[in-house]
Amino acid sequence: MHFALWDRLPLLERSLPWYESILPSARATAQLQGYKGVRWPKMASPDGRESPSRVGVFLIWQQPHPIYYAELCYRAHPDRRTLEQYKEIVFETAEFMASYPVWDEAGQRYVLGPALIPAQESYGPDRARNLNPTFELAYWYWGLETAQKWRQRLGLERRPEWDQVMRRLSRPPIREGVYTAIETPPYTIPRDHPSMVAAFGFVPQTPLIDPNTMKRTFDNVMQTWDWPSTWGWDYPALAMTAARLGQPERAVDALFIVSEKNRFLANGHNFQSSRLPVYLPGNGALLSAVAMMAAGWDGCADRPSPGFPDNGKWLLRWEGLKRMP
Repeated sequence: MHFALWDRLPLLERSLPWYESILPSARATAQLQGYKGVRWPKMASPDGRESPSRVGVFLIWQQPHPIYYAELCYRAHPDRRTLEQYKEIVFETAEFMASYPVWDEAGQRYVLGPALIPAQESYGPDRARNLNPTFELAYWYWGLETAQKWRQRLGLERRPEWDQVMRRLSRPPIREGVYTAIETPPYTIPRDHPSMVAAFGFVPQTPLIDPNTMKRTFDNVMQTWDWPSTWGWDYPALAMTAARLGQPERAVDALFIVSEKNRFLANGHNFQSSRLPVYLPGNGALLSAVAMMAAGWDGCADRPSPGFPDNGKWLLRWEGLKRMP
């Protein structure tokens, strides 16, 4: 996404045909598991085969990504040609997303999982019980709503079954006034990705997230999290959340958290460890967060560079950056 936000859209678009090339295998995966549409792999070979993993095949947070990429392309070129070019990817992704949630008769709601492992992989051992990760719930809603908008842009009717899932999708779990990572025990483990904050930061605002509850959640993460266990994209993700919460000073602070994983070498690489000296998600996240903080996002405050402090101490110059959804 950073390519689109930094006005380098062709570098994003040259990667998107990969999704088209693996549509048959992604569709076969969904059908094998009893779902509609396509289920995208998380860790894959160039031809789309899942790599061996006790984690990757249980992850779902990557499913809405192609919808996000396509939406960024449309924002750059809002015309029918863009819609026609990526509609199959968008609609097939949404078909899976609408068929994946399970109807909970007792709660009269749709639930995500089990079995699943959320983006915060600390809950991997509980994959047979994990339910309703906060980040994935918000991203699921946003992805389905965006796919519906694509249908309307093409002159098509909204899909009622997608709307039904959105209306009855579980609300993110709250305990002691803050969003938990998942609905089921142990609720929140304060290590690895603090993924619940991404539900309002990386993910644009949805009706599922209350900003005041997210403010308390952000505060809790900043006070309790085990930073050595985090990863390079977590700090920009925190910055995006702080920016959307109207706390630009804390957005800047998040980018400068002192942690081994928040270190960039002279060669530009976001070093994580000796086994992972190159971590491109950290680079992409930092670029995305800075673009957002400078160029803004949909619904942001009407002032220049709304993600940076407006305290008279900053002199910002930038050009060519694009607003984030």
